[in-house]
Amino acid sequence: MITIFKKMLLEQNLLVQDAIKKSWGKISPVWPLKNLIAVNPLQGFEELPIEKALIEGVAYFQQADLPVPMYAVNRETIKWLQAFFDQAQATIYMPMQNHGLYVAWKNVARFDEKLYGKDIIKQKWITELPECPEQAVFELLTSLEIPVKDWEQFLILMLTTLPGWAAYIKYRTDWSGSDYSYSNKVSQADYLAIRLATAFLLWPESKLLLKWHQKAKEKALLKKSPMENIELFENKYQRFLLKNILPQSPAEQRTPLVQLVFCIDVRSEPFRRALESTGDYETYGFAGFFGIPVSIKDNVTHETYGSCPVLLLPQHKVCKTKHFSNKEELKKDYDRYIILKTFKQFYQSLKYNFTTPFALVETLGLYAGAWMALRTFFPITACDIKKSISSCIRPLPVMPPDYSTDDIKFTDQCTYAESALRMMGLTKDFSSMVVLCGHGSTTQNNAYATALDCGACAGRHGGANACILAKILNDIKVRKALFENGVIIPESTCFIGAEHNTTTDEVILYGLKDLQTLDKLKNDLKTAKELNSQWRCKEMDVEKNSDSVCHTLSRSNDWAQVRPEWGLAGNAAFIVGPRYLTKNSNLKGRAFLHSYDYTQDIQGASLRTILTAPMVVAQWINMQYLFSTLDNVAYGSGSKITHNITGKLGIMQGSASDLMNGLALQSVYSTDSQAYHQAQRLITLVYAPRNLIENVILTEKVLIKLFGNGWALLTCIDPETQQSYFLRRDLTWQKTD
Repeated sequence: MITIFKKMLLEQNLLVQDAIKKSWGKISPVWPLKNLIAVNPLQGFEELPIEKALIEGVAYFQQADLPVPMYAVNRETIKWLQAFFDQAQATIYMPMQNHGLYVAWKNVARFDEKLYGKDIIKQKWITELPECPEQAVFELLTSLEIPVKDWEQFLILMLTTLPGWAAYIKYRTDWSGSDYSYSNKVSQADYLAIRLATAFLLWPESKLLLKWHQKAKEKALLKKSPMENIELFENKYQRFLLKNILPQSPAEQRTPLVQLVFCIDVRSEPFRRALESTGDYETYGFAGFFGIPVSIKDNVTHETYGSCPVLLLPQHKVCKTKHFSNKEELKKDYDRYIILKTFKQFYQSLKYNFTTPFALVETLGLYAGAWMALRTFFPITACDIKKSISSCIRPLPVMPPDYSTDDIKFTDQCTYAESALRMMGLTKDFSSMVVLCGHGSTTQNNAYATALDCGACAGRHGGANACILAKILNDIKVRKALFENGVIIPESTCFIGAEHNTTTDEVILYGLKDLQTLDKLKNDLKTAKELNSQWRCKEMDVEKNSDSVCHTLSRSNDWAQVRPEWGLAGNAAFIVGPRYLTKNSNLKGRAFLHSYDYTQDIQGASLRTILTAPMVVAQWINMQYLFSTLDNVAYGSGSKITHNITGKLGIMQGSASDLMNGLALQSVYSTDSQAYHQAQRLITLVYAPRNLIENVILTEKVLIKLFGNGWALLTCIDPETQQSYFLRRDLTWQKTD
C-alpha cells in the first residue's frame, strides 16, 4: 500500500513539474533596467510559423479586457512582487527574502487583509499551505478543480495574464547567470504558487479563465493579420538593398592610413560612411564585445558586470585599473567614493522615508528649484557644472584606465585574437594604426538608457572590450603565436581601443601613442561627428539652420528629452560580407554590418559563429522593435511621459500596472500616431557561395527554426555570378528578380 502511495506521489510530482516547465516555455525573459537586452516577446512561440504565432500572441498577450476578478488577482500579486524584488528603492524591506519568493509571501501574506478580508478561516488556510511550492501548485490546481489535462494551459494563463512580471522572473530563473547581486531567491514554481493561491482567495471560480481564453482565441482568428503590411515593407526594402549593392567587384588590395573596427550596430553604419568620406580610412564591422567573453571589475568601486552577449557566460574576470600617480592617491579615491556612496544612500533614505521628505523639501527647495530650472533651460551648462563639481570631489586619474588580462590564459588570448581577425577578414595589409571602437550612449533621466548601449556587451558600454582586445593584440608573444598560424602583424602596427558615443557622435581614443597619423585621425573624427550629427538631426526633424553638434549634445544632456536618439529604430538588414559590398551605398542607418571574407573561411566556421550568435542577437533586436511598433501597449511600454520606475528594476504605467516589457512609444513612433520604425523582419544578406551557407544552416537547429518558420529572412549573393537568391521557408533557394 505504501509503495502504491509513493508511486502515485511520484507521478503527481512529475505531472506538476512537467506542467510548470512547459507553461514557462511560452514566456520570453525581460532584463532589468541596469542592463536592458532586446528580446523577441513571442520567443516562446518560435517553434510555430510566424503567422500562427501572431494569432497566439493576440490570444495570450493582446487582450485589452481580462475577466473582471483577474484585475484584483493581478493587483494583489503586483503588490507583493514589488515588495519582494525591490532593489533598494523602498525604505522598508520585505522580510525573509533569502528564503525564496513563495516562502516569504506565505509567511507575510497572512497579515494582508486584502487577501482574506475578515475571514479567519482563509487566514489560517494561508499558513497551512505546503512549504514546497510544487506541492502547493498541485493542491491549488486540485482545489480550483482544474482537470489534469488542462493544468499546463491554466498555468500558461496564470503567466500570460500578468506577462511582464512573469517575463522578469523568467530572466531571474533562466538568464541572470553570473549576476550574484541578488539576495532574494525565486523559482518558477514560487511565482505560480502565489498566483494560484491569490486566485483561489479572490476568485475561486478562476477555472473560467479557460473558457475566456478559448473565446479570445476564436476572436484572434478573425482579426486581420499584420503579415500583409510586414511583407510589403520587406519586399520594398529588399529591392532597395539589392539595387544599392549589386553589382560589385572586389576592392583593390592596399594598406589604408588607418583601419577602424566598429560594432555591427546599425548606428555605426552612417558614422563609418561619414568617417570614410574624410580620408584614407578602411572600416570593419564586428560584434561589439570583440569576441572577449569577460566580466569587468572596477578596482575602486569593486562593482562587477558581465560584458558579453547574454547567450554567453563570462569566462574571465578582468580588473579595470585606474592609473593614479601612487597608491596613496588610489586610496584617497576609494575613500572619496565611499563618502559619496554613503551620502547618496543617506539622501535617498531622506527622500523616500515616510516623514523626512517634507523636511527635505523645506530645506533644499530653493536650491532644487534653481538646479531644476538650470537643467531644464540650459542642459549643457548644467552638465558642465556637474562634471566640474565631480572632478573636484573625485579628480580623474593621470592616465586612461587599463584592463588587466592576467585572468585570461595565454592560449585563450591567442584564440580570441586570431578568431576576431579571421572572422572579420583582417589578416593582412595591416595599417600602422588599427582602432577597435566599441560604443555606448549618454543620456539624462532615461530609465531605458541601457537599451541604447551595446547589446553585444549585455547592455553596457563596449569601450572596455575594445581596450582588452587591443592590449592582447599589442602583446609581442601573442603576435608571435599569430605569426606561426599565418597571421602576420607588422611591428609598426599599433592597436588602440576607443568608444563611440552614439548620442553625441563623439569618439574617445584610449591608450594613445605618439603616431604621426593621430592628429589627422582626431580631426577627421571631429569632421565625421559633424557630418553624422547633421544626418541624425535631419532624421529627428531638426531645423536645418541649427548647430547639429550642439543640438545632439543638448539632447544627450536634456533631462526632459523623451527621444535623445533613435537607437536601433529602422533596423532592417544584417549584412555579412566585405566592406566593398556596401561602401558606396547609403544604407540610412538601417543595417547591421558584419565584416566577413568567405575566401578565408573554407570550412564555414566563422560564418557559423556569425549566424548563430551576432545574427541571432540582431534578430532579437529586430523582433523587439517590430512588436513594439505593432502593439506598443501589449509588447512595448507605452509613453515615457507616464512611466514609473518600480524597485529600480523595471517600468510600470501608473502606480500598479504590469511590468512593461518592451520599447517606449517614443523609441519607435515619431508622433503619438505616426510610426517611425517600419515593422518588418530582419533580412540577412550573406556574400558567400550558397553551398557554404547551406552547410551552416542545415546543421544548426536555431537557424532552421528562424528561417524555416519565417522569423527571419535570408538572401545570398553568389560571389562568382553576382546573382542573388532568396531562401524559401522549405530551405531551398529561389533566384530573385
